[in-house]
Amino acid sequence: MSSVIHDHLHAPNRFAVIPTSVRLNADADYTGKGITIAFLDSGFYPHPDLIEPVNRILFYKDITGERATLDTTNPASWQWHGTQTSIVAAGNGHLADGIYKGLANQSQLVLVKVSENGRITEDNIARGIKWVIANRERFKIRILNISLGGDNDVPCTRSIIDQAAEEAIKSGIVVVVAAGNSGNTHSIPPANSPSVLTIGGYHDNNQPDHNDLALYHSNFGATADGTVKPEVVAPAMWVAAPILPDTNLYSRAEALSRFAATPDYKLPSLARELEDVAELPEDLLQSKADIIRNHIDTVLRDLKIVATHYQHVDGTSFAAPIVTSVVAQMLEANPTLTPGAVKNILISTADRIADAPAIRQGFGVVNARRAVQLAKKEQHALNTAGCSPPRVQNGNLVFMYHDDNAQAVTLAGDFNGWNAASNPLHKDSTGIWLCHIPTPGPGRYEYKFVVDHSSWIEDPGNGLKVADGFGGLNSVLIVQ
Repeated sequence: MSSVIHDHLHAPNRFAVIPTSVRLNADADYTGKGITIAFLDSGFYPHPDLIEPVNRILFYKDITGERATLDTTNPASWQWHGTQTSIVAAGNGHLADGIYKGLANQSQLVLVKVSENGRITEDNIARGIKWVIANRERFKIRILNISLGGDNDVPCTRSIIDQAAEEAIKSGIVVVVAAGNSGNTHSIPPANSPSVLTIGGYHDNNQPDHNDLALYHSNFGATADGTVKPEVVAPAMWVAAPILPDTNLYSRAEALSRFAATPDYKLPSLARELEDVAELPEDLLQSKADIIRNHIDTVLRDLKIVATHYQHVDGTSFAAPIVTSVVAQMLEANPTLTPGAVKNILISTADRIADAPAIRQGFGVVNARRAVQLAKKEQHALNTAGCSPPRVQNGNLVFMYHDDNAQAVTLAGDFNGWNAASNPLHKDSTGIWLCHIPTPGPGRYEYKFVVDHSSWIEDPGNGLKVADGFGGLNSVLIVQ
């Protein structure tokens, strides 16, 4: 840290953003303690928010062999992305007096670099996922965050990335993936993988009341396999993340932050002192304090600097690690949760944005506090429920639904004339709601569950969906 920067400058400036814990109203009693998260990304830097006062990085692996050790010498631009995604989820805010810390700020990390000279290939992504699977037991990895993707949306069986992601989930790892930021209907591997948690984005315009949420331009819609993505949305704008240390921007941000904390009468002399490192125009040195202040404010705003060593960032790359940190809280609260249970809880506790298309937001805005509360009470393994479509068993179609709070659940769809009273579901001995109906003839059928005689919802365990014509979605079942 520069000798000219004092501790009081760590605090946010006037362009500060809401910390994630406040934005999500998260339960501060859970910090991801005892949970290991793997991050698969372009590169990483051993940032103080991860290694001080205790180094929580268990292991670093470079799949390409390009940079075998995690060190601070000559940081490259491609280290920026992985550094920020990991700290959004698990940073402790060491350089911000703890203000900008992730929800999983006591978790441990395994960092897996998959880029080669900044270039990322599908083969290296798949190799990275397989390495995580192979080392799952060694490091007790429970979650894998992937904020990057492959080339094209293809069926799962044709994608080495998707197949690796599905294998990771079968091995017991919760896989959280960024949906992408192009705003179209084509998700790329592994965001198009049926079983992963694909995370879209929303923003609140950096306002704490959550009364004006809007969707981010995330990828959405049906994949090549017909699965509708994303499952949930999380903050994708106004997210605080660290500036990469030992870079020109880092030094400039330190200098600009010093201006922000300096009284007006000292600004002219400070401008002459920090002209070069702050990259000030020469004519500004002769200006009055108010002009210098306006210039500094403009630069801070343009560079999105929110504190001495932090800026705010955009993209589903950062929405995904926020959900990853919520998952770490859930697993800390209940270590027995399976990937299926985690997925079910997250989507069942999410809140839809009322005036936004359902197909763009999945089940809605992730609700961190409610997800942790339900995780604490969850007693079902949910190896299938919550992550599987209806299945054929002994000539019948078996529908499954999980909601411990539901008093009644029925099935309505094309096969029963959308009669909500025709096919009630019944709880089995494990608490799962089940319904068996004779398998209808070959064709395509749409359906919903009706919970407590009033709430019509699509099947959380079935990713095949279409618009229902009323602003929501119907689940789709194809019988061959």
